[in-house]
Amino acid sequence: METRFNLDGAVVLVTGGVRGVGAGISRTFLRAGATVVACARRPGDEPVEVDGRVAEFLPCDIRDPEQVQDLVDRIVERHGRLDVLVNNAGGAPFALAAEASPKFHSKIVELNLLAPLLVSQVANAVMQAQDSGGAIVNISSVSGSRPSPGTAAYGAAKAGVDSLTTSLAVEWAPKVRVNAVVVGLVQTELAHLHYGDDAGIAAVGETVPLGRMAVPEDVGNCALFLASPLASYVSGSTLTVHGGGERPAFLAAATAFTPATATASTSATASTKENT
Repeated sequence: METRFNLDGAVVLVTGGVRGVGAGISRTFLRAGATVVACARRPGDEPVEVDGRVAEFLPCDIRDPEQVQDLVDRIVERHGRLDVLVNNAGGAPFALAAEASPKFHSKIVELNLLAPLLVSQVANAVMQAQDSGGAIVNISSVSGSRPSPGTAAYGAAKAGVDSLTTSLAVEWAPKVRVNAVVVGLVQTELAHLHYGDDAGIAAVGETVPLGRMAVPEDVGNCALFLASPLASYVSGSTLTVHGGGERPAFLAAATAFTPATATASTSATASTKENT
């Protein structure tokens, strides 16, 4: 996949950047020429690489302030700077709100909202001291703006990320730009856990107006744009990447536009014309 963006010399940190959407984001920035550091609690099954260029891996639990500070210190010590942070790490297993424990809800909010704030704070301190400043891209979700049954705490946390994005964009301007990518359905190597077999994945994709789920690089391309000089006047914004959204449920339930009613409507119109 070609890219017209050039981030040669830029140092980029992608949290959760070794698998799934995060790996796609890491590959996209590698393809654009950036030095990519991907962090996670454990390494991926294989290195993240593109055309012989490999993302560096550093272990980190982004919920731990000491580990986050050490992570950023090591990046700056090794590369001398930090230009872009992509807050990608997050997620939640399915759990009904009435049945999940308070501790479960707390952990989900901690990972998906408080951890991105923590990493952003530490990264911002470095970026503010750089002549060129920096850019932060938060990976959010459509779950933050629509019902999220089975992942209620996750949806609430992502709504918080959207709000956080606008607030930090104001507080940290003009040196640091802060934006968010609001992501819909994405097909990753774990898609079968959420959507079933190949037939199930294809059926889910057909519900999207563009006819397919996103692939990780779709998200990466949008994050790359927001981090690039082409978005130098974009801050405090959310870019929705969902293939057109979800077809409203009422359209499937309505009978006004079914083939039978459409035929009846056409016949009635013809009959009216004949009688005028």
